[in-house]
Amino acid sequence: MRATLLKDTIKSLFPIQRTICIEGAPGGGKTTIVHEVAKELDVPCIERHMPTMLVEDFGILFPDGDGGLKYKLPDWFPVKGKAPERGILLFDDRNQANGDLQKVLANICQARNLHGVSMPDGWQVVSTGNRQSDRAGANRVLSHLRNRETVYELETHLDDFTSWAIDNDVKPEIISFIRFRPNLLHDSDPQRDQNPTPRSWVEGVSDVLGTVPPEAEYESFKGAVGEGAAAEFVGFLRIFRKLPNPDAILLNPTAGDVPSDPATLYALSGAIAQRATDGNFERVCTYAERMPPEFSVLTISQAARRNPDLANTQAFTKWSIAHQDVLF
Repeated sequence: MRATLLKDTIKSLFPIQRTICIEGAPGGGKTTIVHEVAKELDVPCIERHMPTMLVEDFGILFPDGDGGLKYKLPDWFPVKGKAPERGILLFDDRNQANGDLQKVLANICQARNLHGVSMPDGWQVVSTGNRQSDRAGANRVLSHLRNRETVYELETHLDDFTSWAIDNDVKPEIISFIRFRPNLLHDSDPQRDQNPTPRSWVEGVSDVLGTVPPEAEYESFKGAVGEGAAAEFVGFLRIFRKLPNPDAILLNPTAGDVPSDPATLYALSGAIAQRATDGNFERVCTYAERMPPEFSVLTISQAARRNPDLANTQAFTKWSIAHQDVLF
């Protein structure tokens, strides 16, 4: 399931507190999606990392003062009457947890309490995990836990990543390259030490780009996304950095050369889209009109995604009418 549909699905299930699990290859954004859903619902999200937990982290027996024992609950557990009425309780990487921890989780999912102490009625339990086929240390999930939840498999999708990347200030070089080489967005192979994933492109490449010395870029990228993807990206960077000056193009959009090489067009589309403003958008559209149709659409759509107000301009209306055969 695509990320956009998955987010909508989680939000639709939240009012009935249906327990769900999101599974998929490492680095696809499973945990991020849950936190974004909580933010959009304006509810708290309590996250616990299952592989680093002990059964004792769910409560320890203490003398009750009357000769008996009672559980002292962890402070993170949302207790009914004390915690907010609505929220999400997220158990991350639960497939890497051992059987004893899975049994505790199964009870929380079904009974909606921990050692007899209930959580508020408006809390939803969500888990994330890798599949055993991903060879990420995932264990077999107990059948009775499986039977108490709905499992969704996250599918990485180019358009979803592009939209998310623009909204979260991922560098345009990354977005343009992934549009050019979409197969490298999420190419997870357990046999390789490093793999290109949405997470590694953002945290290991975008966040590093412009921080490390230029002579260390390849080694830095290789250590995040692997040798092959890093080599291709460094080659793309050379093209990106030798582009015609986008600012000069926008000063005279009717005269600037339009490249014919696809890699250069992807790079230039991203660079121009990043510079689009209310003041120069008419010139952006003028130059985009001279580009091949697919790159014209790419340029304008990315610009409008970065700045939604551009979609209300006369220039956008004129451009969209001219390209309605591609848009609709």
